[in-house]
Parts: sequence; structure tokens; C-alpha cells
Amino acid sequence: MSLKQERFGSDKQGNPVTQFILTNTNGCRASLLDFGAIIQSLWVPDRNGELADVVLGYPDMTGYLSANNPRHGATIGRVANRISQGRFTLDGEIVELAKNKDPNHMHGGFVSFDKKLWQAIVLSDGDEPSVRFTLVSKDGEEGYPGGLTTHLTYTLTADNALRLDYEAVSDRTTIINLTNHVYFNLRGHNAGVIGDQLLTIHADQFTAIDETCYPTGEIRPVAGTALDFTQPKTIGQDIDNPEAQMAYARGYDHNYVLRGYQGRQADPVLLACALVEDPLSGRTMSVETTSPGVQYYTANNMRPGELGKDGAKYQVRGSYCLETQYFPDSVHHENFPSIVYQADETFRHTTVYRFGVRK
Repeated sequence: MSLKQERFGSDKQGNPVTQFILTNTNGCRASLLDFGAIIQSLWVPDRNGELADVVLGYPDMTGYLSANNPRHGATIGRVANRISQGRFTLDGEIVELAKNKDPNHMHGGFVSFDKKLWQAIVLSDGDEPSVRFTLVSKDGEEGYPGGLTTHLTYTLTADNALRLDYEAVSDRTTIINLTNHVYFNLRGHNAGVIGDQLLTIHADQFTAIDETCYPTGEIRPVAGTALDFTQPKTIGQDIDNPEAQMAYARGYDHNYVLRGYQGRQADPVLLACALVEDPLSGRTMSVETTSPGVQYYTANNMRPGELGKDGAKYQVRGSYCLETQYFPDSVHHENFPSIVYQADETFRHTTVYRFGVRK
């Protein structure tokens, strides 16, 4: 077990970016950046004990600073996902946000949390190495009310899990919905093939979208649709299904309503979220979260031939995201769990990506 720190380059302002390399007793290792609190790599074993990096990303800061970066491995905030028309009403007043996906607001705005340099503290370099990243977002940044202090702790556990613990507190009433936008491929980040990997999502419902991929507010059953992953199913089985929900997103880009969510709690309970299995390598990834939803996205908008680590050319539908979070555009749908947090109320969110093998 170990925790190393290395220079990874510089941000646009010339500030040094540090890479934190966490290794557990099994040889699994995770590379994290203080820029964007990014998961840069994650090496886990297959059924033969061979390690492979299962998250997409870049070998240096040039890629992460590129306008074409689809937020590889990045922490997303202050609010992940979509806010239609880039505005919402809070305490009777209209709040105008940055419209970085004009006329809408997406993933926190133009200079969101994934483009910020975080402060980092090593919490443990023992059996379960851990790093805590901290970011202070000022009142009014990207239009959001309140100064927000966010802590994100990454822990690489002894049983080959990467655990993410988020806490955030604002000095004014605001909205908060944090997640990570890591792209996975259990066969290896450069494998380019996901269609035969098996997926289970522990959800009986999803939030329907319109032709712009924004929620309509309707919560529908997955039964009888291409979005049904209540039993293990290959990712590719229904990805080209012509039904409207699939056509709108050109694949999967949908929020699933997880079973068992009991509302906001001081001590949130981890829920089973998803399970992915790669039959070729034997690798498995189970996902647990305290959030009510997960956005399942099959990289439908990836730029073909996007150059990544090891000279890899990333492909459309060559990876997938399982972004644990509140529902998209929650501020416009009263039937969705609220993302409004009062001044000094603590936002808490934990997600665990746990890796194993099938023999």
C-alpha cells in the first residue's frame, strides 16, 4: 500500500497540478488529480490477476484543458446534469445561471468544478489510502447563489473499491447536486467495445425525456422498454431500439429512479445501484450510492477518434457512465427529489465503485 504525489503539469493559469497515486495491498491503484478532483486512471485485476486501466482519460493536462474534453473522470458541480432555460425560482426570486448549452445550463456552467484547481490533503497512506479535495465556490459563480465549500474524499479500500464521499455547505440557500463523470470500460479504457458487457440497474422506473433530452417530469416504468435492466442484459442488446426514448438520446442517456431511496437523511443509506460484468476479462463493477438516481450514459456524443491515454482512440459508445446524482432538472419538477439546501445545511453523498471478478 502506498500513496505517491507527482507533478502532472499545469492549469491554464500556470498553477502546478498534482497527481495522487493510491495503491492498496492487492496492487490496485487509482490516480487522482487536484485539477477537477479527477479520476485519471483506475487499475483493477481480471480473472487471471492481470491489471488494466478501466477509466478513460488523458496522459497529460493538454487533454484535460481541451475544449473537446467530455469531462473525463471529473467532479461535476455545483449542479450536475441539465437545468432547462438556465434559470429557476428560489425563495420567490428568479435565479439566472450561465447558459453554457444555450439556452440551457449544463453540468455547472462554463467554468464549473471540473475546471477548478482543488486543495488536497492526504488523509491516509496506509492499508486504505485516502485523499480529501476541497473547493470553495464564491457567491454568484456561474450564477449560483451562496458561497459553497465542498469536500470530496477518495478512498481506495482494501477490498478493491473506490469510495467517493462528498460534503458541501453553503452560506445561503442554494441548489446542490454533485457527481463524477467517469467513463468506464471494464475490458480496458482502450478496448472500444462495450456491447457484450452485461448491465443490471436496480431501478424499476426512469425519468422520461423529450427530443432535446430534457426531462418531461413524467416518471415511467422501465418494463416493456429498451431501458429495462432489472435483469442482466448486454449493453448492446437494445441500444439501437427505434423507440422514441432511445432515438432522442441516440442510445442511453437516461436517469433511473433507484429502488429504496428514503429521502434526505443525516446519515444516508447506501443503495444497490448497478452491476456491470465483462465476460471476456471476468471483471465486475458493482455501484452503490446514497443518491436517488443514476444517469446511465453510453458515450453517444464522444468525438470519434478522440485521443486518450496510451495513444488510444476513444470511440462513440466505447464506454459508459453511471453518474449517481439527483434527477436532472429537478428545480423544475416538484415530483422529483429536491436539490434545494438551506444555508448551513450539509449536502452528503457517497458512491462506491466496487471491483471483483467472475471466474
